[in-house]
Amino acid sequence: MSEAPGTAGSEAPSQGSPLAVPSRRLFVSRVVAGAAAAAAVGTVGYGTYGVLNGPGVKRVTVPLARLPRAAHGFRIAVVSDIHLGPVLGRGFAQKVVDTINSTQPDLIAVVGDLVDGSVKDLGPAAAPLAQLKARHGAYFVTGNHEYFSGAEQWVAEVRRLGLIPLENARTELPHFDLAGVNDVAGEDEGQGPDYARALGDRDRSRACVLLAHQPVQIHDAVDHGVDLQLSGHTHGGQLWPGNLVAGAANPTLAGLERYGDTQLYVSRGAGAWGPPTRVGAPSDITVIELASRQA
Repeated sequence: MSEAPGTAGSEAPSQGSPLAVPSRRLFVSRVVAGAAAAAAVGTVGYGTYGVLNGPGVKRVTVPLARLPRAAHGFRIAVVSDIHLGPVLGRGFAQKVVDTINSTQPDLIAVVGDLVDGSVKDLGPAAAPLAQLKARHGAYFVTGNHEYFSGAEQWVAEVRRLGLIPLENARTELPHFDLAGVNDVAGEDEGQGPDYARALGDRDRSRACVLLAHQPVQIHDAVDHGVDLQLSGHTHGGQLWPGNLVAGAANPTLAGLERYGDTQLYVSRGAGAWGPPTRVGAPSDITVIELASRQA
């Protein structure tokens, strides 16, 4: 009896045959793809947990040449980019407030992008801000997102909650000037930054700290003899490829840098915009401790 083709007369591919190689390659590629997917999911999950768990505290000492000895050690809690919204709501705001208060600052600076929505929708979420405590008060300047959400209404709301808005304005604290300018996004509404109004007639023998949401505002701060600008806006990049975009659009992505006689500190921010996750740019509240060179 003759054998049917491909049955008894045929043999399975040997271990070293060409048919076995693609099978091994396919197996390895699937393992690598699975590991990469698991790593990506784990990274995003960890980044999301980090945002929802609330910001950590970062401490930075900044010497100022014109700061008198009496103000040595003055602590400013800087918080930016809280981005209250549907995901980061009242509970998140409470975590931010509790963290700030735990540092026992002398002054609190909220440097823009507090919200992503209207006072009508997010007023209850922002309510914990009324609990902020600092010996010299809590101050607020607008960010670009306030102008997407009703800036005038939010300025009135934060004032009602006990914060002091600095709308192109300056206050003379006992040992240095504190100024604030509106965000550049306000220019479309005729409410942009006005440095002459905030800084033009000040006594330049006194140290000056400026609150300005975007780091790009540093060049005007230099022109007006500011000692230190406190900003946010960049989120430190938040996650790839945002770090590339933010790095290209801003003079400083995060941290402390010097521009002539002016120093710029950029916070990575407390919250997140878009996906509530951060990768390689953890959220923070920064306590700036001013140091006098005369001390």
